[in-house]
Amino acid sequence: MKRIVVLAFVLVMLASLMLGCSKDDKTPTPAPDSQGGLPADSMAIAAERGLTPDDINAALMTYTPSGTWDEYITFMSGGHSGNLIAVGVPSMRILKNIAVFTPEAWQGYGFGNTEIEQMLDAGNVDGETIRMGDSHHPALSETAGDYDGQWIFINDKNSARVAVIDLRDFETKQIVKDPNIISNHGATFVSPNTDYIFQGAQYATPFGWEYAPLSEYQEKYRGMMTAWKFDREAGRIDPSKSFSIELPPYWQDLCDAGKLVSDGWVFCNSFNTEMATGGNMEGQPNFEASVSQRDMDYMHIIDWKKAEQVVAAGKTEEINGMPVISIPTAIEEGVLYLAPEPKSPHGMDVTPDGKYLVVAGKLDPHVTIYSFDKIQKAIASGNSTPDAFGIPILNFDDVMVAQLEVGLGPLHTQFDDKGNAYTSLFLDSMVAKWKLGGDDPAAYVVLNKVPVQYNIGHLVAAEGDTVSPDGKYLIALNKWAVDRFTPVGPLLPQNEQLIDISGDAMKVIYDMPMGVGEPHYAQMIKADKIHAINTYPEVGWDPISWQKSEFATLPGEERIERNGNEVEVFMTSVRSHLTPDRVEVKQGDHVIWHITNVETAQDATHGFQLDGHNISLSIEPGETANFEFDATNSGTYPYYCTEFCSALHLEMMGYFQVAP
Repeated sequence: MKRIVVLAFVLVMLASLMLGCSKDDKTPTPAPDSQGGLPADSMAIAAERGLTPDDINAALMTYTPSGTWDEYITFMSGGHSGNLIAVGVPSMRILKNIAVFTPEAWQGYGFGNTEIEQMLDAGNVDGETIRMGDSHHPALSETAGDYDGQWIFINDKNSARVAVIDLRDFETKQIVKDPNIISNHGATFVSPNTDYIFQGAQYATPFGWEYAPLSEYQEKYRGMMTAWKFDREAGRIDPSKSFSIELPPYWQDLCDAGKLVSDGWVFCNSFNTEMATGGNMEGQPNFEASVSQRDMDYMHIIDWKKAEQVVAAGKTEEINGMPVISIPTAIEEGVLYLAPEPKSPHGMDVTPDGKYLVVAGKLDPHVTIYSFDKIQKAIASGNSTPDAFGIPILNFDDVMVAQLEVGLGPLHTQFDDKGNAYTSLFLDSMVAKWKLGGDDPAAYVVLNKVPVQYNIGHLVAAEGDTVSPDGKYLIALNKWAVDRFTPVGPLLPQNEQLIDISGDAMKVIYDMPMGVGEPHYAQMIKADKIHAINTYPEVGWDPISWQKSEFATLPGEERIERNGNEVEVFMTSVRSHLTPDRVEVKQGDHVIWHITNVETAQDATHGFQLDGHNISLSIEPGETANFEFDATNSGTYPYYCTEFCSALHLEMMGYFQVAP
């Protein structure tokens, strides 16, 4: 019976596709035959594979023929791979694995390239070389609260670093390290015009990650919010114009920047307002129990525009080179407030109109909706009580609009263009769709839910955290895959499920295995907003400084220069040879090597690896790359192009000889 239903469905579909005509086009489409159109055995294929009508419909909605571009690009964090992953939608194809905090040999990232090594070294911690990361929350640059497709930022939770990626070439350009906090989580989130990139601490520590006994936790441990100033013209964070705000030693979690009416404010969740310090080997409860005892934790409400004025007035103290607004100053100047929120909150999401904040608590089946207007009135009224550090705690009933029961384990919320919200339910393994109700508590209502596989964390809708969401698509970023894909050993890929939200009911239309990292947060942008280049602007380009390199080498300019025990090589690469193809130095020489890819054809990338050395470069069309090292060991070492660029690719090599 199932086969008959499938055959009938496919027959009707084929007929409508091949014989039907639109209202505007009266010319019938030719019937399928052996010369063209859909193959005649499509019905048999569907029946043989046991495909249902829903399967076929989903395939039609997501299939992207070769040469056809995706409508959206989703940027997913790579978790503890330390990278950033660009995924096309609706095809759900990985378009690029962008190296950020972790070396990646194919892209020549962190394996010898001098500029990249210097950039990675900027993120080292207290003299410790850091070459791994835990990337969590990408943030696209915005103009007037809408994505502009120019830059994307991402944090490293492990070492409180923030990276800047240029979307002209999808490459990392800068890494900065916070000098006072050792881990971040509420990062990166941008102000509506990308004035600042906000970074909130995660686990409280003494500033500068110095030692202090946990018995002095309340006195010496602190949280922090850092506002990194972004210079859009330079395309870089400017640490000299950045500042931090001291926060209590609660564990700050996710944040979101206000927009439109709430522009100028940042809102952050927190947990462990109990200020628990562990000790399960000394008879104390595990952290998971001790940080979840109170019914309420605290939302942090920060007026960053007022904080900017406080910094300009010099009302800060410098800690490890960073201007810091102390808690007493933040209280006195009206920069920092708290509001109760259900315990162990995780999601913090501002609605597209900027008027409401949606908070989801992991241990509460509700989402709690706060009004920005009510928050402002509560602040103006002065009706508050101080916490242990003197920070005003606004009255919960004064700032809350509604609480809506959506399901078990609510985490994160995104929005569409029809006034709907979508919340991930970790414990239920579902996405809940619900209606925004404004100031009317009764108008908030759950519309429907869709199951996902399994244990969904974040979710992302098309431009779903901007002032103008698109609707249409949503992706569930699921933590477990279990039985969804062919077994590949105990470490399974995660499951990114594409969901159609264009209609009243949500429909899962694609399962995508993610086997190169653990996506936490993601943002989905209309692809036509991004204007990526195909080749660098001119031969000899430096991608980091975004100008012509002083070491650019054109054909005929290749040379080897010796100055004492320093040898400098100026090389070109072109299909299918490297010039020079013989380089000889003496043992102990310091070697400085420049390679210019003189190709200007799209996709004509050349790689470079030097045998026996930890050097791997990717040199895109027009790029100049640089590296240097000491010729420690004598010997003969081939070097060669690693990109199969032509029929004579294997002949594209040379010898590096180190004479004893």
